[in-house]
Amino acid sequence: MSHGKQFTIYMHYMAPNSWKVIFALNILGLTYEPSFLAFDDVKNPEHVRLNPNGRVPTLIDHKNGDFVVWESDAILLYLIDTYDPGHRLSVVDPKEKANLNQWLMFQASGQGPYFGQSTWFSHFHPEKLPSAIVRYQVEARRILGVLESVLSKQDYLVGGKLTVADIAFVPWNNIIRRVIGDEFDFQKEFPSTFAWHVKVADVDGVKKGLEERLKLIAEEEKKVQA
Repeated sequence: MSHGKQFTIYMHYMAPNSWKVIFALNILGLTYEPSFLAFDDVKNPEHVRLNPNGRVPTLIDHKNGDFVVWESDAILLYLIDTYDPGHRLSVVDPKEKANLNQWLMFQASGQGPYFGQSTWFSHFHPEKLPSAIVRYQVEARRILGVLESVLSKQDYLVGGKLTVADIAFVPWNNIIRRVIGDEFDFQKEFPSTFAWHVKVADVDGVKKGLEERLKLIAEEEKKVQA
């Protein structure tokens, strides 16, 4: 079976983890076809055959034997290991590689789960559980505090340059008020992290992805209103 694009990415337009992969594909100049799944469809048998965890994103590399990778930060590592010879989003030094992996693990084990649980209990859980909301909002602030402690001393997380470690944090930080609350002042509470976020979000491939996300949200809102 021939494919016009190199990659197919199964994703949901509202799922933050999907967009970090889009950012990397854009920056690396790789062609892809998004396949949007409804949240109810991520567990369908066709998708689970590709991704046994039944979550998004899932990436298929058609030019590498239809190789399948899932878990968003694992996808980022695959992309830079395989398609970033010029190190646009990666580093060369072994110690810096370890630091890059460290930040990706922190994003995957810290930011994603805590921000996600805060969003769930604040907006989607069928009953209000104030203790859960407070717990995860406190943890979200703690994650931002870790970033602030580093970014107050340097411009990027690794190697003095933009890497996948930086772009991995953008999708969740981009919806931070939904995570912590409308009263949250990102710039005031974590000024260095805010400045870094704005800078990374303005990178062409990231900006393009964020604009596409907003476009898709607007289209879905029109469907609901119709």
